[in-house]
Amino acid sequence: MYTRVWHLLGLVGLGAGIGCGGGAQGTSMSTSAGAGGAITGAGGAGGSVVMHPSSSVGSGGPSSGSGGQGGAAPVCPPTPPVEGPPLSTPDHLWTWVPVSGAKCRDGSATGIGVRLSSTSKKVLIYLEGGGACFNAATCAISLPSFGKASFDAWAGTVGNTGVFDRNISANPVKDWSAIYVPYCSGDVHAGDATNVSVPQGPSAQDFVGYTNMAKYLGRIVPTFKDAPQVLLTGISAGGFGAAFNYDRVASAFCPTPVTLVDDSGPPMSDAYLAPCLQKQWKGLWNLTGTLPVGCTSCNTANGGGIVNYVPYLAKTWPNSYLGLISSTRDAVISTFFGFGTANCTQSTPLPGDVYAAGLQDLRSNYMSSSGKWGTYFVDSTNHTYLLGPGFYTTQVQGKLLTSWMRDLLDGKASNVGP
Repeated sequence: MYTRVWHLLGLVGLGAGIGCGGGAQGTSMSTSAGAGGAITGAGGAGGSVVMHPSSSVGSGGPSSGSGGQGGAAPVCPPTPPVEGPPLSTPDHLWTWVPVSGAKCRDGSATGIGVRLSSTSKKVLIYLEGGGACFNAATCAISLPSFGKASFDAWAGTVGNTGVFDRNISANPVKDWSAIYVPYCSGDVHAGDATNVSVPQGPSAQDFVGYTNMAKYLGRIVPTFKDAPQVLLTGISAGGFGAAFNYDRVASAFCPTPVTLVDDSGPPMSDAYLAPCLQKQWKGLWNLTGTLPVGCTSCNTANGGGIVNYVPYLAKTWPNSYLGLISSTRDAVISTFFGFGTANCTQSTPLPGDVYAAGLQDLRSNYMSSSGKWGTYFVDSTNHTYLLGPGFYTTQVQGKLLTSWMRDLLDGKASNVGP
């Protein structure tokens, strides 16, 4: 019996007792049903994948510089990623593909969902949300495993809704191939640390979301060598993960353009996302090792600096278009950031006006200068928009969310909302 369907980053029962999903505006989905077995398309090691232009490439390759500025094309990595076999699944049908070496935080095996399209060469890579594990309370509701049974439940309930709906003409990616990246690593898809003990929480945790993405890319990139466009997106923890993995995904597909749409994962500045909380994440998940080496200001002396990844991306990938969707008073992320209250000694959700101010600070001081970052802010407490009917019904200042997203994919970034 599948009982844990709507499982968000939503920190359910913590602090203000936030409910899951943000009502009609859309919900994040993760599952907890069992471990999966192999089916069509299984097998093949993903290998390691090129990280970003400012780091060493592949296994000891040369550095390729930090990318261009002012509209110059980025410098692509000089060596290709290590490749596994291309994916092969039935046309337009979701299929679970185990990926060799990929694992969840409890050590169990995992993989990706694949829906290939015969009508478009473009590809959507979607990272799931569903919590984070950095203390006893958060680890208790962060999914520790995800296999075929979990994926089958997801595909049967959510896999054809929202951004995955192939029957709605307003969907700008309706006929694209789609990759579903599950979330069971507890590290917003950004960790590279094994056998970790969480203070007052579980022990022997493998925070390997970043490592997993390398293995997934080893299957995805050779499958879509001729893709004319890639969309990297995700909701909640997957929104953070899409942003944190953008640099290496763009490198792996370079020179094919990769558009980023981060739904409800805003990397706010230190005034709103407490440095002590950032320090916890960096220590437990080894974010200091997975953030791009070229982003020296991403790791500051007080533990903060994650927000500096935002202008780093715009500078490193000057021809790419990057987008953020968020509610101005997102009740879930407000609770998530609230663990940084009083130097991480209390857990009090950020007040709505403070959260809104954090978004404005992010837009005005870190995104606006490049002209390539677009934002879509909704005056609401809802959490996530890409799944469910809210993807099609949400409208701000006369602009539908689907229209804003289509513009971004067409190379037109705009700031919508308060």
